[in-house]
Amino acid sequence: MAIDGLIIVENTGRPIVQSGFRSTSPSYPLLHIDALNNALAKSPHSVDPVLYVTPHNTSSATACCHVQCGDIRILCPVSGDVDPLFAFAFIHTFIDILNEYFGNVSATTLKENFDVVYQLLEETLDSGGHPLTTSSNALRDIVLPPSLLNKLLSVAGANITSTINSGSGLGSGPFSSPIPWRKAGIRYASNEIYFDMVEELRAVVNRHGTPLSSHVQGKIETNCKLSGTPDCQLSFANPQILTDCAFHPCVRLKRWKESKVLSFVPPDGRFVLAEYRYAPGSTAAAARFVNTPAPTAPPLNLTRDNVPVPFTIKSAVDLEDNGGSFDITLTSRLTTRDIEHLIAEMHLGEGAGGIKCVTARGGAADRYGRGVEGVGAAWSFDSDKKILRWEIPVVSPSSSWSLRGSFTTSVQTPRPSHALQIRFEIQSHTFSALKIDQLKVTGEGYKPYKGVRGRSVGNVEWRW
Repeated sequence: MAIDGLIIVENTGRPIVQSGFRSTSPSYPLLHIDALNNALAKSPHSVDPVLYVTPHNTSSATACCHVQCGDIRILCPVSGDVDPLFAFAFIHTFIDILNEYFGNVSATTLKENFDVVYQLLEETLDSGGHPLTTSSNALRDIVLPPSLLNKLLSVAGANITSTINSGSGLGSGPFSSPIPWRKAGIRYASNEIYFDMVEELRAVVNRHGTPLSSHVQGKIETNCKLSGTPDCQLSFANPQILTDCAFHPCVRLKRWKESKVLSFVPPDGRFVLAEYRYAPGSTAAAARFVNTPAPTAPPLNLTRDNVPVPFTIKSAVDLEDNGGSFDITLTSRLTTRDIEHLIAEMHLGEGAGGIKCVTARGGAADRYGRGVEGVGAAWSFDSDKKILRWEIPVVSPSSSWSLRGSFTTSVQTPRPSHALQIRFEIQSHTFSALKIDQLKVTGEGYKPYKGVRGRSVGNVEWRW
C-alpha cells in the first residue's frame, strides 16, 4: 500500500511545497489542488475530507485526502486500491513531525524554512509512496532542526551534520544507534520521566438526558528525559479496563500479552506510549457521579459501553414566526472536581440576529446579567456563522448555571439546530480511573524522578 505524494498549500490555495511525484505527470498534483480549491469555493465551512478527482490522461479516477492545520492545508493524493485512512495516518504523522521541528506550524514558518521542510518530505516518503523514517529521533540525525547557528554555519560552508556525527564517537553518522527510536549517548543533568493520561469523551445525549452513544478514547503521552539506555517497566493497578490498545514500537508486545506490563526502552523526548479505548460496565461507571436528573426525565439507561456525561442540561426553547426564546440550565454532576473551559454552542439558523441574553449562576442574576456570585460566565454571537456561544471558565462541583435569552430572525420560520455542542476540560481526572501502580527503571545507575497526571476533555452533543 502506497500513497502518491504530499502537497502543502496555504489558505489562498497556492502550493508551498510538495514531494517529487516522480511517477506521475506534472499536471497530477495540480489537479488535486484545483479540486480542493473548487470544493472550498463552493462550501468553505463544510468540505468532504476525501475529494473525488476527475481523471485527466489517466486510466482511472483518484482521490484527494486533506487535513487543515492552522493556516495551511496538507493534501495527499491517492489512487488505486489505497485505504484513505492510510493517507490520513501519514498526514497526521507528518504534522507531528512539523510541530516537533518548528513548534508553531504556519505558512510563514514553512516558507522561512523551506529547505528543512523539503528535506523532511524526502526523508519521510520515498518515490514509490512508502513511508520511510517517521521517528523524530532518527530524523534529527539526518535533518537538523532550524536554528540561527545552523543557518550561519551553512552560509559559511561548514558541514555541521558531519561535524556533529564524527565528533560524537558513536558511529558513522545517522542511524548509528542500535535502537531505531532512541539516540545513543544521551545525557541529562537531571533524569526525569513524565506520563500524561489524556482521555477524550465523545457523546450524543437525547433531550431526556439519556446517552445515545458515549465512548472514551485515551492516550498516555510521555516526556522522557533519561540518560543512557534505560529499560522501563510500567504496571497498572487496573489494566483490565484497557481495550483496543495500540502501542509505540518501543513496547514489547509479548510482555504486555503475558502480564499486562508495559516493558520498553523509551525514545528521547515527547512521544505517545499507548492509545486505548475505555469500555466500562454501567454500574461501576455511574457510581463515579452523583445522578441528579430532572424529576420529569426518565432514569439513565446506560449500555455497557456508555460513559456517564459529567453534567446535565435542561433546556426549554420556544420558537415563533420571527424568532424565539430559550432557557438553558447546566448542572455539574461532579462532586470533587471543577469542569473548566466549558463552551456550549448553538446554531440559531439562517437570518438569526437581535440576540439578548442573561447568564447567571444558580438561576439568579443581577440587573446587569451577571451571576449573583460575580463569576465570569459570558456569551457571544458569531453573526457570520449564526452561532450563539456560552462560555463558563469554571463550573464548580454540583453547581448550576443558566442562560436565558431571545433572538429574532429575518426568515419567516426560524430553524435553529436542535442540539448544543459542548466542549470542556477536567484537570487531574480520568473517566476510566486508570491508575499507574509503579514504574521500574533498570539498566542505569541513577534513580529518576517520575511524574504522573491525568486530564479529561469532552465533546458532547446534547439534543433538545
